[in-house]
Amino acid sequence: MQITLTDDEATELRDLLDGSLGDLSSEIAGTDNPAYRLVLKERRTRLQAARAQLAQVEQPAR
Repeated sequence: MQITLTDDEATELRDLLDGSLGDLSSEIAGTDNPAYRLVLKERRTRLQAARAQLAQVEQPAR
């Protein structure tokens, strides 16, 4: 899949992913359920991959 984003949209998506990744790390650390922890880790991996792709695109100056 391929999508086209404006600079502002890409910035918002980066910020959203960064926030979600931080929240996931806290949630992973706080869960006692091994199966749920695995689901969260897999989600974090997918979000990190999307974030890495966005990082390849130069951020506009703020």
